[in-house]
Amino acid sequence: MNILVSSYKFKKDLAYLVLVFLFISNLTIAQENQFQAATVGFYNVENLFDIYPSAGLIDGNKDYQDEFYHINIKREDIPKYDTVNCKCRLTEENLKGKKVVRELILIDEFTPDGPKAWDETKYNQKLRNLSKVISEMGADVTGTAPVVVGLAEVESREVIEDLIAMPLLQPFNYGVVHYNSLDKRGIDVGLIYQKDRVVVTKTQKYELEIYNTNGRRDYTRDILRVDALLDGEPMHFLINHWPSRRGGEAASSHKREAAAELMLSIFNEIREEDKDAKIISVGDFNDDPNSPSIKNVLNSVDKKRKVKDGDIFNATGSMFEKGFGTLAYRDGWNLFDQILTSSSLVGDNYDSYQLYRTEIFSPLYLVSREGSFKGYPNRMYGGDTYNANGYSDHFPVYSILLRKVKK
Repeated sequence: MNILVSSYKFKKDLAYLVLVFLFISNLTIAQENQFQAATVGFYNVENLFDIYPSAGLIDGNKDYQDEFYHINIKREDIPKYDTVNCKCRLTEENLKGKKVVRELILIDEFTPDGPKAWDETKYNQKLRNLSKVISEMGADVTGTAPVVVGLAEVESREVIEDLIAMPLLQPFNYGVVHYNSLDKRGIDVGLIYQKDRVVVTKTQKYELEIYNTNGRRDYTRDILRVDALLDGEPMHFLINHWPSRRGGEAASSHKREAAAELMLSIFNEIREEDKDAKIISVGDFNDDPNSPSIKNVLNSVDKKRKVKDGDIFNATGSMFEKGFGTLAYRDGWNLFDQILTSSSLVGDNYDSYQLYRTEIFSPLYLVSREGSFKGYPNRMYGGDTYNANGYSDHFPVYSILLRKVKK
C-alpha cells in the first residue's frame, strides 16, 4: 500500500515538475521574442450617408475617373445642372466636353424629408456607434485600434472624414483613401489608416465593367488598391464590394465572377512587380468562401497547411465551414465579409509581418436581442424603423499581423 502511494506521489510530483518546466520554457520564449502587432480590418457600415440629397456629377471636361463626385442637389434641380441627356455609356469618349448629373437610387432616402427622416442627430449617432466598433477591433490583443480598415457602403470622402473625427477614433490620427465610383446607389469603398504607422505610396481604383442580361451596363463599386509601408514594411491592400445577389444568386453569379477575375488580375499585377509581395484583400464579396467566384475563379485555399507559393489564402474560409457568418437572411448565415491574402503572409517565420489570427468581431452589443432580427447583426434600420443603438447589418472582420521586434 505504501509503495503504491509513494509511486502515485512520485508520478504526481513528476507531472507537476513537467508543467513547471513547460511554463518556464514558454515564459522564456515569450520574453526572448517580443512581437509587434497590427490589426487590419473590414467593415460594411451599411449606408453611411450624410443628410443631404445628392446626385452624381461627371464633368466630361476633365478626367471623369478623377472628377466624378457627389453634389448636394434636389431631384427637381437636376435639369439645371445637366448639360446633356446622356443615355450613352458613361465612358471618357462619350462624356468628353459634356457635363452629366446622374440621379442616384437613394437620392432622397437618407434626408430629413425622406422615408427614414435621416437628420443630423441620427447621422451623428451612427458615426458614434461605428467609431466604437472600429476602435475595439483587435484591441484585446494589440491594445490599440486597427492600423488599417477597409470600408464599404460609404457615400463620400466627407462621411469618412466625419467618422474618423469622432472622439473614439481621433486619437489614432487616421488618414483616408477614397474614390467615388459610378455605383447607381451612390455608395463606394474606402480605406482609413493610422498615419503614424502607415505611409501610403500609391492609390488606384479599378473600374468593374459588368452587364445585365438585357445588355445594359450595371454600374457598381470599383476595387480600391492602396500600396503602403506598414511600420516600414511594404504591404498592398485591396478593398472590395462586389455586385449583390439581386435577381437571385445564380442569375447574378457572373457579375461576382467578373469581380473575382478583376481582383485576381490585380494580384497578378502586383506580383509581377514583386513576386513575394504581401497582399491583403478585404471586402463584402456578396458570396461565401465556397462560392464559384471565390473557390473557382480565385482558386482560394482555406487551410494554412495547404497553402503553396502563389496561392491565395482565405483567412476566413475555415470559419464558414464551422457555421459562422457575418450577416443573416431568412434564418440562414452567410460569410460575405472575408479576408484573403497572398501566400507570402502565411507562415511561422515572424521575422516580417505574418498572419497571426483572423476573427469575426461580434460582441454582444452588435447582436440584436429582440424582435424578428433577434440574433442577427444589430442594424440601425430595419426597413424604415429606426434603432438608435444599431450599427450595421454586417459584422466586421479583422486579421492580426505579428512580427518579431528586432533587437
